[in-house]
Amino acid sequence: MLPKQIYALCDYQTLQKFDVSLEKFLQICSSHNTVYIQYRDKINSLEIQKQNIQFLKQNTNIPIIINDKVELLKFADGIHLGQEDIESVIGNSKVTSLKVIRKKYPNKIIGLSTHNELEILEANKLDLDYIGLGAYRATNTKDVPNVLGDNISYLAQMSIHPVGAIGGVKIEDDIEHVSYNVIASGLLS
Repeated sequence: MLPKQIYALCDYQTLQKFDVSLEKFLQICSSHNTVYIQYRDKINSLEIQKQNIQFLKQNTNIPIIINDKVELLKFADGIHLGQEDIESVIGNSKVTSLKVIRKKYPNKIIGLSTHNELEILEANKLDLDYIGLGAYRATNTKDVPNVLGDNISYLAQMSIHPVGAIGGVKIEDDIEHVSYNVIASGLLS
C-alpha cells in the first residue's frame, strides 16, 4: 500500500511551541509523502508572513498554500479558505468570491473547509481544487463543535473534489474516500 498523501499544516504558533524552524519543518515534510504545505500565521505581520512564504517557496518544490489571506496569494501557490472567510474575501457570495480570485489568480490552487453534507454539496458547485473536511477527531488546538469520526468516509464520498481530512488526523490514518491526511502537530511530535 502506498503511504497516505500528507497535507502538512505549517502553523507558525505550533512551530514555536515545538521549537521547530521553517527549515526543520521542510525537512520533516520531505520525509513524508507531502503534497501540500499550508502556511497559517495568526501572530506575525503581513510582511513577516510574506518573508516566511517566500522562504518556504525557495526551499521546497511542494506547493505552498496560504491560509485565508488573499493579500498574500500572489506569493503562494494557492489559498485555503474557511466557510466564514470566503464570503468576506470579496463581500458577496462564495461563487462571486471564487470567480474574482480565479480571474485575478487563474493558476492558483483553491481549497475550502467543509463540515457537513450541505457544505459539501454546495462546494460541489464551486470552482475548487480540493475541500478540507472535518473535524475527524477532537483536538487540543481548536474547539470543534462537530466531530465527524467514522462518518467522515460517508461524507467524503459525496465530494466531487479531492478531500483532505482535517482535525485530529494522524499520519497512519487510512480513511476511505479521503485523498489527504491534513496533519499539523502530529508531524512535530
